[in-house]
Amino acid sequence: MIKLLTAGVATLTLIAGLAGFTASAAASERWKHGHRRAPAEAPLVIGHRGASGYLPEHTLEGYALAIELGADFIEPDLVATQDGHLIVRHEPNILNTTDVASRPEFASRRRTAVVDGFAEEGFFASDFTLAEIRSLRAKQAFAERPQQFNGRFGIPIFDEVIELAKRKSKEVGRRVGVYPETKHPTYHAQLGLPLEERLLAVLTRHGWNYREAPVFIQSFEQSNLKALNRMTRVRLIQLIDANDVKPDGTLDYSAPFDRPYDWTASRDPQLLARTFGYFATDAGLQEVASYADGIGPWKRYIVSTVADPAGSGPGEASLKLAPPSDLVARAHQAGLLVHPYTFRSEQPRLAGDYAGNPLNEYLQFYALGVDGLFSDFPDTAVAARALHRLQVDPEYAECLTRSVRRACD
Repeated sequence: MIKLLTAGVATLTLIAGLAGFTASAAASERWKHGHRRAPAEAPLVIGHRGASGYLPEHTLEGYALAIELGADFIEPDLVATQDGHLIVRHEPNILNTTDVASRPEFASRRRTAVVDGFAEEGFFASDFTLAEIRSLRAKQAFAERPQQFNGRFGIPIFDEVIELAKRKSKEVGRRVGVYPETKHPTYHAQLGLPLEERLLAVLTRHGWNYREAPVFIQSFEQSNLKALNRMTRVRLIQLIDANDVKPDGTLDYSAPFDRPYDWTASRDPQLLARTFGYFATDAGLQEVASYADGIGPWKRYIVSTVADPAGSGPGEASLKLAPPSDLVARAHQAGLLVHPYTFRSEQPRLAGDYAGNPLNEYLQFYALGVDGLFSDFPDTAVAARALHRLQVDPEYAECLTRSVRRACD
């Protein structure tokens, strides 16, 4: 049983389908007695692509806002330019996140490329030098989000994100980390622009290539994480994807979100027989623990949704929640951290059981014992974390009455 906040001040109790918190709490308790990796003192809030619910994603301004809103880590997605620099974009195709399509000098660069086995049209970072990328401006990728900041911010390189995190850490009085993702590493390797050594070179240049650095490296592919495990002691996270949720709550593994692309490219029959779902099995978790420090599952691996004949509203608002899985507890038993993605505040992205309030989704996942999560709206994630800690930590309530919030984290 958990308490869910309505849009007003009152609360309602959601009973069906939200059991399992006791088992997760017990697993977390076992972590304190000998497991090789312990969860964070409080669930980490990771600014997904910055504060992308408010500002264009992957901009220095968006990252700075995420930090000001309380994010513990900021997430830069890394792709390579033609001349080998790591820029921060969600995909190699920069059509939807920059103003490149409106720039006549680059019109001839528009083409169709094959990324992870699928053809897509657009403009690709590997066709541009860093100097050319510097001339572009970022834009909001989601039509329903604020558009008034389009064209105002540039495209950063990874070095600048680390520099920002260090500078802002001093300003806000707490350590802020970076959580880079290697985007499409097999694709980049095929272009002759492998990401791994470039990423580690940047971390080394800034003094953050060591075990206790405020860094996690994440990837949907497995082979590059295994390579990174041999190259660095920085913490690694195996991302776990799926295409969609079926009406009965089971996950759909349609391509290209069926399996890590390096498995597909390998043509290994054993790997081709698997989907991303393998990582959520006990055998898969044990395998991940051999080369990584945690998993970053799509949140539907932890709490899925099912069709609701009585549901109404746009998008996921018409769905109801399925009972939580035991993935968090089993991952903890394997010694792995759990950082699910992506949490958003818009009504069409909230299941009907959350009563239209995004705080309720965060509260459920915090109660299930996740060690952190990715949010487009880090301020909401931080507020929900404070509510959760008030429920479970009497010392936190005392701290709030005698100190500023940051000192309690």
